[in-house]
Amino acid sequence: MIKLKIRVYENDENDPKTTISVPLGMLRFVSRFVPATLKESLAKKGIDVELIADLAKSDEIRGTLVEIEEHKKREKTVISIE
Repeated sequence: MIKLKIRVYENDENDPKTTISVPLGMLRFVSRFVPATLKESLAKKGIDVELIADLAKSDEIRGTLVEIEEHKKREKTVISIE
């Protein structure tokens, strides 16, 4: 099953602090229930949940979509379709 995955890493760790996995078939539905604080947090990083849902419709879009490194926070966010 193909999923959208959002992973948040801290302090250069190999294992993510947080992982969110959403089956692509449910992405549009589930995006309606994403807490506003999470959407705002992603928006501050330049990530539009609705745009990602639209991109995920394409069978050609797979792998890492975006990788954001916040050096001062020592945090990395990776969004992928797997």
